[in-house]
Amino acid sequence: MTKNFTSITSKKSFLNKFYLAIVLFSAISFSSCKKDTPVETAFTAVSVFNASPTFSTYDVYLNDSKANAAALPFGGGLNYAKVSPGTYNIKFTTSGRPESLLTKSITLLQNTYFSYFLINRPTGLDGLLLTDDLSATSSTNAFVRFINLSPDAPALDLVINAGATITTNKLFKEASTYTSLTAGTFTFDIKDKATGNVLASLPGSVIAAGFHYTIIARGLVTPANSNEHPFSAQLFKQQ
Repeated sequence: MTKNFTSITSKKSFLNKFYLAIVLFSAISFSSCKKDTPVETAFTAVSVFNASPTFSTYDVYLNDSKANAAALPFGGGLNYAKVSPGTYNIKFTTSGRPESLLTKSITLLQNTYFSYFLINRPTGLDGLLLTDDLSATSSTNAFVRFINLSPDAPALDLVINAGATITTNKLFKEASTYTSLTAGTFTFDIKDKATGNVLASLPGSVIAAGFHYTIIARGLVTPANSNEHPFSAQLFKQQ
């Protein structure tokens, strides 16, 4: 026969045990909360863009892991992907083939955003790694930078049509810092620094508040043949 025992203690002893129970419960609860709190892992993020001015398409690998689902055409890119900070080999191949056309070692620092651009003609393929400062925020303004990625272009200016100059005198592979602009719709002109001639325009360009954008000069001022893209401009949102 099972007996149920009721402990008869003094009031003081009961209170002591009650307080001890509260302390133990609090400690267990605190420990559980700490265990459930997510630990932020260090990261870096990198985007990739094909600015090589031909009709070739490319696959891209980070340390032999393919990064793209579909081959990158001229003007095509990959949005930011978060990876662990460190040093990586970035490799480009002809679409569907494993042989490297260009392999570079890049160091991606912690908690930093990067863009990697494939540039130049196939006979002289190269890469350009840029650090992207996306720290600025605004509820009314957007942020725009310019990069000259045209191998045979002269020094270039980026201006707003009938408006302000955003940046000036950018040679091949040179990038500006971000300029803050009131969100809206613009026509951006890329001009030859020396002559002032407009080489390419981007009419009807919409930039939204709080976002960062890149405008690139791409293609060739003097294409050698029909397999090379002529000079043009491109705007894209960094995301």
